[in-house]
Amino acid sequence: MIGFLRKKEAELSKKRRFKRTLEFVNASIQPPCNLLDIGTPNALSEYFKQNGYEVQNTIEKDLDLYPEIVHNDAEIDAVTAFEILEHLVNPMGVLKEIPGNHLFVSVPLRLWFSKAYRNPNNRWDQHYHEFEDWQFDWLLEKSGWEIVRSEKWKSLPLIPGFRPILRCFTPRFYVVEARKRSVSS
Repeated sequence: MIGFLRKKEAELSKKRRFKRTLEFVNASIQPPCNLLDIGTPNALSEYFKQNGYEVQNTIEKDLDLYPEIVHNDAEIDAVTAFEILEHLVNPMGVLKEIPGNHLFVSVPLRLWFSKAYRNPNNRWDQHYHEFEDWQFDWLLEKSGWEIVRSEKWKSLPLIPGFRPILRCFTPRFYVVEARKRSVSS
């Protein structure tokens, strides 16, 4: 029964997060728009396509070793990086290389009652960073971005227990809209 509830909880959480992410982006730009999504094609980039956006993803290479692969010759309206930067050892490298002037990005927040996510069966499916909001804000600022707006979201669990109850009160995701800071001469 717990296994079934965990699977159902994961599906509902993903649907809620996808919907909220789309609403967050739609508040500033609406389709048809050209988005460059940092990372390989995934369920969220497909969701954006289904909702009228043109989405291109970066090629599948290690972004820590090759941050320059985020460059793209196509004309883009904005760049998205949803739940990708926490997997990098050095997300600043990618943030500094992002083309264009408009960025939408989300990361998981550090939970004081839980260790960082790690899948022991897949070395790419783990979080090197889980941020506090001020840490991520500082990373964006140091990378040349100015925060336009941000939101925090909770992950509402179905499974009973102490940590699931804490998740009802503790934000899990942080989403930001940012613009590249202009450099004064």
